[in-house]
Amino acid sequence: MEKKAYTPDEVAQIFQISKHTVYELIKRGELQAFKIGNKMRIEHAELERFKENTKAPAKKNPLTQTGTANNGPSLIRLSGSHDFLVEHFVKQAAGALNRQIQPTFIGSLEGLMMLYRGQCDIAAIHLLDPTSQEYNLPFIHQLFVYESILVLRLAAREQGFIIAKGNPKNIHDFTDLTRKDVQFINRQKGAGTRFLLDSKLASFGINPSNINGYGTEEWNHLSAASYISRGMADVTFGIQSAASHLGLDFVPVAKEHFDLVFRFTDENKQSLTDLIHYLQSASFKDSLTDLEGYSIQDLGKIIYQTSQTEELV
Repeated sequence: MEKKAYTPDEVAQIFQISKHTVYELIKRGELQAFKIGNKMRIEHAELERFKENTKAPAKKNPLTQTGTANNGPSLIRLSGSHDFLVEHFVKQAAGALNRQIQPTFIGSLEGLMMLYRGQCDIAAIHLLDPTSQEYNLPFIHQLFVYESILVLRLAAREQGFIIAKGNPKNIHDFTDLTRKDVQFINRQKGAGTRFLLDSKLASFGINPSNINGYGTEEWNHLSAASYISRGMADVTFGIQSAASHLGLDFVPVAKEHFDLVFRFTDENKQSLTDLIHYLQSASFKDSLTDLEGYSIQDLGKIIYQTSQTEELV
């Protein structure tokens, strides 16, 4: 495999877009990059992944798998937290249902706010409410009162410390993050992982100002973990699958719930119904192979729905 790493200028030329757009894609987590000093670089394999994920689905018979007319909108917008299973679902569903799905990975909180503002159709979230210690539903109950909402469980994920192979700094718990010889890399404000981290720090009585690198933020799990693989940091807080992707070690801390929130409108209800049925199907479950760090026992389970959606799903 080609090992070349591209500059944002080179990526802009390849895709015939502006350099500003490339930086926006990186900032939103749609294009994963790493830094060498203060220079941004994008690996060849990441460009291929990005091209594949943004490729429009091939034209098929205008009937969905259920045989109903494809009268839904031409584009379904998904926003929220980055996850490998979400990427896989977007790719598989787009091909199976002849739907164009546009993912924007900007963090759980911002994704949910975009859904609230009607700027997307699906939000991918894992938000821990520090008061109830419950995931996702407390935020949904506060935001959505009159809307037609359905919450579907995607998976449970292992969150913990991503560290170098062999754990050379001997990092095992949150108090280790305050050591002077430990360099941390954080996730951005509004990320579900950041919510969980800050909740844990508060429970241990740890002041974030005592953590070297707490203010240094990255926008997705792989970008943060890449600091560890390149020796630019000692530890980050993230999901086990990101550690596995980069051949790093992992110290589990907590299991979280990752859900998809669907907001139904007259325009998108057929498309969203088809997507939900596909996610609940045996064919989608059979397509899942690399599940280290995930539990899909409740995949497709309806966690919450308003009365307006009961007749649809």
